[in-house]
Amino acid sequence: MASGAEGERYLLLVNPSAGAGLALERLPAIESEMQRLGLEYRSVMTNGVGHGCREAEVAAARGEIPVVVSGDGLIGKVGGTLAGGETPLGVIPGGRGNDLARVVGIPTDPGAAVAVLAAGARRRIDVGEANGQRFLCIASCGFDSDANRIANESRVKGHLVYAYAALKALWQWKPAQFTIDLDGAQREFSGYSVVVANSKAYGGGMFVAPDADLSDGRFDVVTTGRVSKPRFLINLPKVFRGTHVEEAEVEVERAAVVEIRSDRPFAVYADGDHLTDLPAELRVLPAALELIAPGA
Repeated sequence: MASGAEGERYLLLVNPSAGAGLALERLPAIESEMQRLGLEYRSVMTNGVGHGCREAEVAAARGEIPVVVSGDGLIGKVGGTLAGGETPLGVIPGGRGNDLARVVGIPTDPGAAVAVLAAGARRRIDVGEANGQRFLCIASCGFDSDANRIANESRVKGHLVYAYAALKALWQWKPAQFTIDLDGAQREFSGYSVVVANSKAYGGGMFVAPDADLSDGRFDVVTTGRVSKPRFLINLPKVFRGTHVEEAEVEVERAAVVEIRSDRPFAVYADGDHLTDLPAELRVLPAALELIAPGA
C-alpha cells in the first residue's frame, strides 16, 4: 500500500446538489479542517458530471489530487475518468447513499474524512465497465432499474428514499426473462434482477454482494429468481445484513466478463445513476484506480 500527503495539492470537486445540498452544507467544515491540517487545496463547484470529470482531468495534469465531495454518482464518474492513470482519487462523502465510502472505511463526518486524506493511505481498486461506461461500485438491472429510476425522481429525503422506491417498484413489477453469460458460460432465468458487483453495497447500505472484493479482479454476480412478491418483500430487509444470499432464489457467481440480455428493455444503473442499457457487456479493469482510503 502506498501513502502520501505531505506536499500534496488537492482539488475539492463539490457537487452542490448532492444529498439535497448536504455536500455544500459540509463544505465549510471540510475547508476549515483542510486549513487546520495545513493541506493545500482549492475548491470548484461542479455544474454537472461532465464538468466534474473535465476539472478532474485538468487537476491531474497539474499534479493535483481530485477529491470528490459528493455522492456515489459523481465519485464513480470521476473515478472512471482517472482509471488507468497514476493520479489517485480522494473521497469525502456528501450524498444520500455514500456506499463506496462505507465499504472502504471513509467516515461520513467531514473532519474525519479529511483526516483520511491527511493520513495519505492508498489502495488500488478494480473499476467496472459496462458498454464502455465506467463505474466503481455496482451495476444492476431489472427490478433495480425501476427502483433506481423511482429513487432518482423522488423528493423523499435521506435513506427513506430507497425503501420508498423499492416498495413502489415492487407494486408495479412483472417478472422478466434474463440471459446472462459469465466468462463464456450462459444461463437463463426468470425473476427480478441481475446485480454485477465490484463492491459490496449499494442503495445506502444494502449489502447485496456481501463477499465482493474491490481488488480481486472479478465481479460478484447476484441474481434473484422468480418468487412471490410477499416473499420478496419479506426477504428485502435481509439485504441490509447480506443474509439474503442464503435464500434459494438468490444465486451468487463470479466472473470477469458478464453479458446480460432480457426479454424487455431495461436501463443499467451504476453508482446510483443511469449508465447504459441492455443488452450490456460488463468487464473488470483490474487495479485500475488508486484510492485514498484506509487499508483493506
